[in-house]
Amino acid sequence: MAKTTRWRRFLIWRLRHINNQTFILILSVFIGITSGMTALILKTAVYRGREFLLEGINWSYQNYLFFLYPMIGVGLTLVFKKYIIKDFVKHNITSLLHAISKRNSIVKLHKTYSSVIGSIITAGFGGSIGLESPIISSGAAIGSNMARNFHLNYKEITILMACGASGAIAAIFNTPIAAIVFALEVLLIDLSRFSLIPLLVASVSGAITTKLFLDEDILIEFAITHAFEIKDIPFFILLGILSGLTSVYFTRMFLWIENQFESIRLLRKRMLIGGLGLGILIFYFPALYGEGYNVVKALIGGRLDEVFQSSLFESYTDVWYMVVIFIGAMVILKVIATSITIGAGGIGGIFAPSVFTGAMLGFLFVFIYNHFQFGEPLSASNFTLVGMASVLGGVLHAPLTGIFLIAEITSGYELIVPLMLSTTISFITVKSIQKESIITSQLAKKGELITHNKDQAVLRFMQLSKVIETDFKSIDEDATLADLVKVISKSKRNIFPVITEEGFLIGVVLLDEVREIMFNEEMYKTPISHLMIMPPASISYQDSMETVLKKFKETGAWNLPVIDNGKYIGFVSKSKLFSAYRQLLVRITAD
Repeated sequence: MAKTTRWRRFLIWRLRHINNQTFILILSVFIGITSGMTALILKTAVYRGREFLLEGINWSYQNYLFFLYPMIGVGLTLVFKKYIIKDFVKHNITSLLHAISKRNSIVKLHKTYSSVIGSIITAGFGGSIGLESPIISSGAAIGSNMARNFHLNYKEITILMACGASGAIAAIFNTPIAAIVFALEVLLIDLSRFSLIPLLVASVSGAITTKLFLDEDILIEFAITHAFEIKDIPFFILLGILSGLTSVYFTRMFLWIENQFESIRLLRKRMLIGGLGLGILIFYFPALYGEGYNVVKALIGGRLDEVFQSSLFESYTDVWYMVVIFIGAMVILKVIATSITIGAGGIGGIFAPSVFTGAMLGFLFVFIYNHFQFGEPLSASNFTLVGMASVLGGVLHAPLTGIFLIAEITSGYELIVPLMLSTTISFITVKSIQKESIITSQLAKKGELITHNKDQAVLRFMQLSKVIETDFKSIDEDATLADLVKVISKSKRNIFPVITEEGFLIGVVLLDEVREIMFNEEMYKTPISHLMIMPPASISYQDSMETVLKKFKETGAWNLPVIDNGKYIGFVSKSKLFSAYRQLLVRITAD
C-alpha cells in the first residue's frame, strides 16, 4: 500500500514539474541504456556459451556435437516456453507490429526477459537463428511496459516501444543511424519531430552502452579493403537482381516451412522433426551453426579454411567447383535451417540469417566471375558486403536499413553508391514478385497490418463495433402503419428497421416514404410489408473497415444496417465514420 502511495505521489509530482515531451526524452535514455545492457547480456552469453560448448573438443567428434547441441537447445526452449513463461507467443518483429495494430502497442511484460533467455538457449546451443529479433522484442517490451506504467497514451507508448527496438539494434551492431532507420521504416507509422528525437536519444544510448562494455571480439565490424570502382556498376546491378530473387526464395521458403510446422500440433513431434532436421543440416554443414557472423567475418577476410572447417568439404578449399557447391548450399540451406529452428520451437529471428545468405551470395557471385576470368578481378569483400545489405533489404522490405547498417558496420561510406544501387534494385525486384515481407505477410492476410499510408493505417485501427449506432426504433414485421406512427412519435431517427420475431432484418421503412400518408387514418391498416424497402446493402459484423467504406461508396447510402448471421445489430452512418476516422487520425499522427 505504501509503495502504491509513493508511486501515486511521484506521478502527481511528474505531471506538475515535467512536461510530456521532456519526460519521454528522459525515458528514452533509460530505455536505450536498458536495451543496450540487454543486448550486451545476450550477445556475451551466446558467444561465451559457444566457446564453452565447443572449446577443447576433439575435432573428429565435433560434428556429432553439431548434430546434438541444436536438438538440446530447441528442446530446452520448448520446456522454457511451456512450463516457465507458459506462453507460446512469438518473439519476432511481426508480433510487435501486431501489438501496435491490435493491442494499443502493449507488449507482454514477460517479453522483457523471456525473449532473451529463450534466444540464449536456442542460439547458445547452435540454433541457426539471429539474435536481433529477440533483442528487438525485449527492447520494445521494455519501452512499452515502462510507458504503460507511467500511464502514457497510445502514441507515446508506440514511440517508446520503437525506442526500445532502436536502442537494441544500435547496441547489437553499434549502428545508431541504421537503428533509427529500422524503427521508422519497419515499426512506426509516421515520422515527426515528436518521434525522431526520442529515437535518436535511445539509439545513441544503446550504442554507447555496448561500445563501453562489449568485448571487441564480439562486436560485428568489417573493414573495407578495396575502394569502389565505377566500372563495377554493371556487376552491382546484376548482384541486386540476384539478391532480389534470393530474397523472394528466402521469404517463400521460410513462410512455407513455418506453415508446415504450425500444422504439427503435438509439441514432441514438432521438436523431434525439427531437431533431427536441424541436426542433420548442421552435421554436414557446420557453417550453419549459430548466427554465422564468425563465418561471414572469415569469408570477408578471405579465410576459406575457417568457413569450411569441420565440414565434409574441409579438404577441398582449392577445388573451385567444390567451393561453388559449398557456398551455393549455404545460400539455399541457411533459410531452411533457420525456419526449422524457429518452427520447431526455438526463439530467434531472420535478421542475421538474411545477412549471412547475402554474404554467401555476394561471395559466390565474385568467386565464379573471378575464376572464369570474365574480366578484371572484382573485390570479393566489397561484393560480399553489398550482398549482405541487398538481401537484408529485400527480405525485410527495408532497403534503407540494409544500406545504413552495412555503411555503419564498415565505419564509413566508401561503398554507399553500390550499396544504394544494389539494395534498391533488390527491393524493386522483390516488390515486383512478393508484395509482403516475411514480417508483414501473416498480418496482411488477417487484415491487421499497419502501413506508412496514413489512410490505410487509420482504417486498420478503426473497429466496426465502435461506430455501430443502436438507437434506431425497430418495428415488427406484422405491424401496420398505425403501429409505425406510434414508433415514429418516440424516435429521433428517420429510418426504422423491420425485424422478425427471431430478430432477423427483412427491410427498412424510411420516414420520407411515409410522411405523406402517416396522418391519413384511412391508411393506418396498411401492412408494414407494403411500406418497407430493402436497404441498398448491408454490413456484416465481420467486415473490415475497407469493405464498409467500399459499400458506402458503391451504394451512395448515408446509413447502412449491420447484421450478424442475418440478425439485426444496428446501423452505421457516414457521419459516425467520419468522426471516428478524424479522432483516430489525430491520435496516430498528432505531433
